[in-house]
Amino acid sequence: MALKMAIIGFGKSANRYHLPYLKQRKNIEVKYIYNHRRHPERETAYQNMGIKFTTDLDEVLKDDEVQLITVCTPADTHFDFAKQVLESGKNVLVEKPFCKTVAETKQLLDLAKEKHLIAMPYQNRRFDSDYLTLKKVLDRGYVGEPLEIESHMDKYRPDDQVHTGDKINGTFYGLGIHMLDQMLALFGKPESVAYDIRAIQNSKSTLDDYYQMDLHYGKLKVTVKTNPLVADPYPRFILHGTTGSYLKYDIDQQENDLKQGIMPDADDFGQDTPDKFGHVKYHNKNGDWIEKQIPTVQGDYGRIYDTLYDSIVNGKAKLVSDEETLLDIEILERGIQQPSPSVVKF
Repeated sequence: MALKMAIIGFGKSANRYHLPYLKQRKNIEVKYIYNHRRHPERETAYQNMGIKFTTDLDEVLKDDEVQLITVCTPADTHFDFAKQVLESGKNVLVEKPFCKTVAETKQLLDLAKEKHLIAMPYQNRRFDSDYLTLKKVLDRGYVGEPLEIESHMDKYRPDDQVHTGDKINGTFYGLGIHMLDQMLALFGKPESVAYDIRAIQNSKSTLDDYYQMDLHYGKLKVTVKTNPLVADPYPRFILHGTTGSYLKYDIDQQENDLKQGIMPDADDFGQDTPDKFGHVKYHNKNGDWIEKQIPTVQGDYGRIYDTLYDSIVNGKAKLVSDEETLLDIEILERGIQQPSPSVVKF
């Protein structure tokens, strides 16, 4: 059975993170793309696939064949579009961040339950190759009991312009949501979170470009951090445990390939080269020190659509539960509610 869907928005998100993967799904058909402005030069390839472009959102919302709509618009429009989709009786997948506040998030999730529909955030980075490999290292127990994890997504991107606007448009909400969700999916609700959220490139900016969150789980501390002025980057993941350590440099390669025009159907799409494999050093049960490379697990952002198909068509549980969605937004929202640095207990 083919699941028919539509996409609201036709910017970078739709073109880079959704459509290339949806083209590979034989059981999902994109029927419409709604955008308030037409871009004929960019639409032709998709029109040849049978996708209809429209500037009339009602045409999409009133089509009974459409069961799922993905919202790929600016963050501050997510709540309004998602609410319209649910009210029209259709399931909705919302690009990150799902909403700005817990109140908005709860309203959408409650509306979905009332109408027996699915509302879920697009947490595609649960299918990052580097993250999947970290999970593998933890599951195999290489480092024993985990004591400390650092998750870095740093870059060197100087920008001295003044950036102002709603906090949902800052780096903390925009990228922090992914890094936070990865760790919450592994470890659940923390006991407390220490926040450091700032604009470090221009003191007049009201939108942050730097953040660090320290999530405390008893003996375990998890740090997620982004800094826009790191010329020589940290490892993507640093993991220390009772019996060893694991380090992984460089991020998932899917986005780099997509930027190069290499699509998900290519044999080597998104694959790490061996020099980028993670490295683990651990003490085994015989007391020997072992060092080895851990080949990177293959990532695939399209798998989020596979899970949605199973949820909508086969009634399986959602990849991202309502409890996880609410916790993600609660931790973000609490972080911007007081001057930084701050500590919040959960």
